[in-house]
Amino acid sequence: MIDGLRLAVTTLTVLPVRGGRVDRAAAAVAMGLAPLIGALLGLALAALHEGLRALGAPALVAAGVTVAAGALLTRGLHLDGLADTVDALGSYRSGPAALEIMKKPDIGPFGVVALAAAVLVQAAALTAVTWWALVIAWTTGRLAITVACRRGVPPARPDGLGAMVAGTVPLPATLLAAALVAAAAIPAVPDRPWQGPVAVAVAVAAVLILLRHCVRRLGGITGDVLGACVETAVTIALITLSVR
Repeated sequence: MIDGLRLAVTTLTVLPVRGGRVDRAAAAVAMGLAPLIGALLGLALAALHEGLRALGAPALVAAGVTVAAGALLTRGLHLDGLADTVDALGSYRSGPAALEIMKKPDIGPFGVVALAAAVLVQAAALTAVTWWALVIAWTTGRLAITVACRRGVPPARPDGLGAMVAGTVPLPATLLAAALVAAAAIPAVPDRPWQGPVAVAVAVAAVLILLRHCVRRLGGITGDVLGACVETAVTIALITLSVR
């Protein structure tokens, strides 16, 4: 458990935590605890956002700084994964050819558009949601990792992060994590207690669709696909939470 928690923190944040054992057993714990790491990130970002607003920063400025801080706290890995995954899927290639595109250091036009859209939409949505909704969105983003690493989802490559974490989380643990996040989302929209759980459900549904497409085109998941799942879930959750 301790090794898994350390792996979750070192993989999903920039915090300088001393590493422990790294194997599939620790990966199963780490990927199962991903929503907890997302909640902690969300709380830190909510404090930043609310602090900026209290100091008089305009709503969009506070939101933009918060999104940028979220990228810094995660080394920008998830945004990078989103760009690489969209470039590969947008190439209309499959299998090794698509995976080769994901390994290139540059970002193509599909990736640039995906990055810009994700960052802009997230910042705009943050101007219209509560601080708890922000926490729930970032938690849901990491719930996407748990969902993507559940049993039955194969890795696209025999090595790398995807190979280590793919298929490690038992389905009951995935369902429990989803239920806990959905329950925690009830206060996210105070006058509409149903909207928070719906936002979590819609975000998870979008991730499942993305995963199915990636498995079909790429053969499974990679670290980049996990990043794409995170950013997709955060963005969809924020959009759903911001609708009035």
